[in-house]
Amino acid sequence: MAQKGVLLDRETFSCSICLDLLKDPVTTTCGHSYCMKCIKGFWDGEDEKKIHSCPQCRQSFTPRPVLLKNTMLAALVEELKKTGLQAAPADHCYAGAEDVACDVCTGRKLRACKSCLVCLISYCKKHLQSHYDVAQLKKHKLVEPSKKLQENICSRHDEVMKMFCHTDQQCICYLCTVDEHKGHDTVSAAAERTERQRELEGSRENIQQRIQDRENEVKLLQQEVEAVNGSADKAVEDSEKMFTELIRLMEKRSSDVKQQVRSQQKSEVSRVRELQEKLEQEMAELKRRDADLNLLSHTEDHNQFLHSYPSLSALSEPTHSSSINIRPLSYFEDVTAALSAVRDKLQDVLREEWTNVSPTEVDVLLSAAEPTTRAGFLKYSQEITLDPNTAHPQLLLSEGGRKATYMRQPQFYSSHRDRFTYCPQVLSRESLTGRCYWEVEWRGEGVDVAVTYKNIIRAGRESGFGYNDKSWSLEFQNKKKRKKSYSFFYNNIKTPFSGPLSSRVGVYLDHRAGILSFYSISETMTLLHRVQTTFTQPLHAGVWLGYGYGDTAELCKLK
Repeated sequence: MAQKGVLLDRETFSCSICLDLLKDPVTTTCGHSYCMKCIKGFWDGEDEKKIHSCPQCRQSFTPRPVLLKNTMLAALVEELKKTGLQAAPADHCYAGAEDVACDVCTGRKLRACKSCLVCLISYCKKHLQSHYDVAQLKKHKLVEPSKKLQENICSRHDEVMKMFCHTDQQCICYLCTVDEHKGHDTVSAAAERTERQRELEGSRENIQQRIQDRENEVKLLQQEVEAVNGSADKAVEDSEKMFTELIRLMEKRSSDVKQQVRSQQKSEVSRVRELQEKLEQEMAELKRRDADLNLLSHTEDHNQFLHSYPSLSALSEPTHSSSINIRPLSYFEDVTAALSAVRDKLQDVLREEWTNVSPTEVDVLLSAAEPTTRAGFLKYSQEITLDPNTAHPQLLLSEGGRKATYMRQPQFYSSHRDRFTYCPQVLSRESLTGRCYWEVEWRGEGVDVAVTYKNIIRAGRESGFGYNDKSWSLEFQNKKKRKKSYSFFYNNIKTPFSGPLSSRVGVYLDHRAGILSFYSISETMTLLHRVQTTFTQPLHAGVWLGYGYGDTAELCKLK
């Protein structure tokens, strides 16, 4: 049939209910054809109304028609299945529920391919042709099919809204500009669109930049996760090896001690056995001598008695009792005491140094974001006291160890290897890991608030906070003859900066993330300086006083 030029498309032989090729086609009295199963199912749903209708033209039937198979149409469909169906022309595509239908088509409407913003009508390809052929219509604005064309009509004047009112931020028609929007700031909708389009492009650029930033951050986080996993795996592997080595060493030492004890045991037992045998032999000899003397004492022959007595009365040298040294259950008490001392020392090492061995807390999403309010910081507040064993002689510590005062006369402190001898500074007793926050209240001409590793040197200028690579220090000078200033010191490098004057300084430490932040505390918190680095040891808080006698620095009680 296709060879004879007859154009038959799939839509012609499709059921409008299932949209597939007809199966067991039947034809209603109104002339429309359906699959027998489809139309029966459709009418089954209408049985309660006792009126049955055609799904396409809505013609009603009473009573329900009895349908018979259209054998001719069925044969035609089967024949066309064999020869193939020609694809439907584009302009024969009917509109579905989600499509914009052509407003000009009658009966079953075709799918619209364009909408006209001037006519406010949607057209299929066939009915749109006039907009390409007629000169006046060529000027109309055609857009992609839209179901919202009526929103372009002014509800008050029934005119197309081609203006935009800046005053009321809404689209209006020309008549509105001389009516309720008279005197308002108005422009054409096209001009406003151009301006908003520029804003839109700027917004899109901003969004795209933020997307790119987030993608980069996600990649960094993924890299961090991989680094954490890799580091943790290596730490577990290394710890297993080290603990295995420690266990082997302990087992070796245990075996050595066991062997030494058993060897000494064997030697001691052998010595005792030898002495025991000697004593038993001596006892046997004495018993024989005693029997001989007893027998001699009963002889009646005086000459025989006198002859034999000298030889029987002579005794061998006895075994000295001093060679017998019995120590019940105490032969190896020295070994037990030595092992007990080793055990106590090992426990002390594990107790004191375990913070260096034990991994610090790893948060979900790595380290939590730095708090933004003082209440948020206070969640990490740390109780800190000053260590008198580290205090410079000119620093007087208060009872409780929270306050330090710079004195003219040295204090009588005992000698200690941890004491600072050059710089008037002091460290905290507590070591700091994880996330910590504390505040220092100061009075006088200046103060340095610092954090440092415990192994910082104690003598010479290089022992000062910030004058080495083991400490980080914030300096504030408030001397009358000098300009009030903040400076940050690390590794003998000074970084001046400005900030609000405050007698209280807050310090936030995220040891795991390598973040150290200093804040000015008043009615609000102001960030003064932030450090991003890698901390390799637990830290200690510290204060430096030396700008003026009587200056004080106190660790605030926050809980």
